Amino acid sequence: MYISTGDELAAFCERAQGHSVLAVDTEFLRERTYHPRLCLIQVATDDEAVAIDPLLLEDLSPLVELFVDKTKTKVFHACDQDLEVIQDSLGIVPTPVFDTQLAAAFLGFRMQIGYGALVQAYDDVHLAKADGLTDWSKRPLDSDQLRYAIDDVVYLPGIYRRMVDELIERDRLPWLEPELAALVERSTSRNQPREAYVHLKRSSSLSRKQLAIAREVCAYREELASRRNLPRKWVLQDEVVAELCRRAPHTVQRLRRLRGTDGLSDKDAQQVIAAIRKGEACDPADYPYTRHRARSHADADSVVDLMYALLRLRSESSGVAIPLIATRDDLHDFLAGNKECPLRTGWRWELVGKQLGGLLRGEVGLTVKDGRVEVL
Repeated sequence: MYISTGDELAAFCERAQGHSVLAVDTEFLRERTYHPRLCLIQVATDDEAVAIDPLLLEDLSPLVELFVDKTKTKVFHACDQDLEVIQDSLGIVPTPVFDTQLAAAFLGFRMQIGYGALVQAYDDVHLAKADGLTDWSKRPLDSDQLRYAIDDVVYLPGIYRRMVDELIERDRLPWLEPELAALVERSTSRNQPREAYVHLKRSSSLSRKQLAIAREVCAYREELASRRNLPRKWVLQDEVVAELCRRAPHTVQRLRRLRGTDGLSDKDAQQVIAAIRKGEACDPADYPYTRHRARSHADADSVVDLMYALLRLRSESSGVAIPLIATRDDLHDFLAGNKECPLRTGWRWELVGKQLGGLLRGEVGLTVKDGRVEVL
């Protein structure tokens, strides 16, 4: 069903009030803008699936009420961008959220499994691939576009229920819940300019003082990109921001020596310099923490290789995807004794952290039997 009038939306939302599960997906454009342009919202209950047209509807408040209703679980597949788009366009973050892609990584599927592959696995349905270059802002939408859009939600309620049953059976639901909470937290903090430096590429090569500068420069870049509705990389690319933080120029002339700054007006350049000075003046006690990875000793990489072998064994036996459990950087943090390492808390500690500790203490060993690595 295609919804393009207020009466149609109100009627659907009233029907949806009787359901505890809502599958949600969005179609949007943002290649040339900072703010995504929401073009379509797909919602499915157990009984029906609809495509809601936000370009033709002036009042989406009935849908907003559904999205913030905590008695209804909003089911997404790979929800990161959808949550960002909904927050930017509707001013809310739907809660509670269930992400089938994340849940799948706890149930023996590969990390970041695609929606089509998941539908194939659970419903034995092969979905036709939609055109990734579709311009969802063009009207009218044809029947093929609407079918593709609806397909993105129609299977999710059933998959959600089977996943929850599997998670409960394997006692994995308590593992998934904090990961879902972290997803929502990231989406709510994403639009905070002073947190933008966290996502800066190559930030791991910066000192703590340089990160303090990056925090201010990235915040200004976010504000400028938002105000002009331009992609942040069109204002300053990440590589340029990182180099500015290293060089810390105090004059426009010195700033202009760096390639990639020509898109800044002189006024903008002055503001960047002001941000650099503000970062330099930051109290060292308030410096952001660097993501440099400590290396405990010269053989750290070899030890981490052994730790990774154990991690792989625990992943295979548990069915939890390796990237969800830990990265090699996490293993280096664990080896270095970093107390904030995720492997030292929660389900990760229970799944593999304890054994890793035993491995490092010489209490756990690995051997090869019949061509396979096994725990001694």
